[in-house]
Amino acid sequence: MKKITIILVTMITLSSCGSLQEIVNNLPQGGGALSQLDIGNGLRQALDQGIHKEVTKLMGENGFYKNELVKILLPEELQKVDSGLRKIGLSSVADEGLKLLNRAAEDATKEALPIFVNAVKDITFDDAKNILLGDQRAATSYLETRTQQELYSKFSPVIQNSLGKVGATDLWGKAITKYNTIPFTNSVNPDLTDYVTQKALEGVFKMISQEEIEIRNKVGARSTDLLKRVFALQDN
Repeated sequence: MKKITIILVTMITLSSCGSLQEIVNNLPQGGGALSQLDIGNGLRQALDQGIHKEVTKLMGENGFYKNELVKILLPEELQKVDSGLRKIGLSSVADEGLKLLNRAAEDATKEALPIFVNAVKDITFDDAKNILLGDQRAATSYLETRTQQELYSKFSPVIQNSLGKVGATDLWGKAITKYNTIPFTNSVNPDLTDYVTQKALEGVFKMISQEEIEIRNKVGARSTDLLKRVFALQDN
């Protein structure tokens, strides 16, 4: 009890005369009201909450297609194809092609969870401190740095296979061929797999960042006692 009282008094003193940086730097290694271990575990919980809540949504049918925050639209080059198809009465073809791009992203997102789980396990106290002291999407930025390359290598073949499996590559291939026959147009030949992969990754991190911002700014979004205690430091 005496030890806890001393720690609490120390924290109050620090909060009254110093910054959040000083408070975090002076937290004990373990035990007490809040420790460095608690900080690390709290940030892991925050990331886990964002990953499982938001990434799981994207994995389901229409996870991308009916989510206006992350819905994958056509690349600039293909927007000309889309417009051309609609002008000649092929709106249904354009709509189906757009849906297939998003289906491919939904398929690929299933590869993300184990990669994120491993990244979260590897968080050190220094990582956690930087995240807590960082900006509104510091935790998301941590994940991007640690996982972007591996996610791309996992997403890309899945998306390539998905686009081929559901006929998107063939559909857009025919659409582009038809578009390229229209007089006075420039030929279009985008790399759909790379485009959809990049957009899928953008969407995944955007949704995780939305949850992170919620946790940082709304006490009600902190689903565990530890999250409340850790982010209370930031609130002060």
